Amino acid sequence: MIFAVSDSIGETAELVARAATVQFDSGNIEIVRFPYVTDLEYASEVIEEAKKQTNCAIVCTIVLPEVREYLIEKARENEIPIVDIMGPLIETIGRITPLKPKLEPGLARRVDEEYFKKVEAVEFAVKYDDGKDPRGLSKADVVLIGVSRTSKTPLAMYLAHKRIKVANLPLVPEVSPPEELFEISPKKIIGLTINPQKLYEIRKERLKALGLNGEAAYASMDRILKELEYADEIMKKIGCPKIDVSNKAVEETAAKIMEIIRKNEEQVI
Repeated sequence: MIFAVSDSIGETAELVARAATVQFDSGNIEIVRFPYVTDLEYASEVIEEAKKQTNCAIVCTIVLPEVREYLIEKARENEIPIVDIMGPLIETIGRITPLKPKLEPGLARRVDEEYFKKVEAVEFAVKYDDGKDPRGLSKADVVLIGVSRTSKTPLAMYLAHKRIKVANLPLVPEVSPPEELFEISPKKIIGLTINPQKLYEIRKERLKALGLNGEAAYASMDRILKELEYADEIMKKIGCPKIDVSNKAVEETAAKIMEIIRKNEEQVI
């Protein structure tokens, strides 16, 4: 029997033990996980359980020095084989870096959770980009609305990397916004506005990049003014906050959006 002992959930200790036991076909070896061993009392209980077994070894991934050292000491006193995975690794890494270890249980799992939240937010931004599916509006943390070329997609992706789920919706005079837009709280909707001349320049460059005629209606000032007027009417109807993105980098606009989110959360609390 192998005891996988950890001051977190014990997943790493069990995986390492299982990787080793398969070398012995692992048919007669049982792995028992002991998670959240964060004090000497619990560590002592693990030793007592191990003493009851005929053939038992301990594999531990404990980062708390006091608990780890106690467990190792008691295991050796009772002639219970023990493999300390984290101790030597932390000590070795400490020799090659001036940084000090945090010695907090469960950090790896927390990092993994943050990573998966980020991936989930990125996938959300892609799925509900450019008004592809209005059902995403109610699921989003933030909904960005504005005319074409107001940085809705870049902002959605940037915020996704901050683990914020963003849906974005283009406002076009010929297409009425989905009803879902008026059913959600205006506090989580952000209207993106832009200076007409700036938008004119952006759209002209966009057409050139696509190899199209720069004189197309998409980049005409009349069309731009019509779109901006329409978008402003929608934003006023909703009563959502607005941000002028004319001369702002994506990072700057994103910071303002996150500030709005934070203030809304504080008001709820």
